[in-house]
Amino acid sequence: MAGAAITEGERRDDEAVFRSQKGGALVPSQVWRIVRAAAKRAGISGHVSPHWFRHSHASHALERGASVALVRDTLGHSSLAVTSMYTHARPTESSALHLAI
Repeated sequence: MAGAAITEGERRDDEAVFRSQKGGALVPSQVWRIVRAAAKRAGISGHVSPHWFRHSHASHALERGASVALVRDTLGHSSLAVTSMYTHARPTESSALHLAI
């Protein structure tokens, strides 16, 4: 991702995290192009989108024990119902495993 940079320090909510080669915020079409090119280089076919990063962040954070409320706040969701869509049933996990039967 040539030209994009991440710098440390405090940031405002309205500041761009990734910047274009000209220093401005990346526009959505640039982000899509970067993601599609990265997927192609990785040999990933089919539909890819930048939303995968949000989805992966939420899924992995929840899988590793983050609360649904924390993930909701981090992603800026308006309700827990939206965030709860990222909690997936896993064949090796079940609430039944926690029952004393």
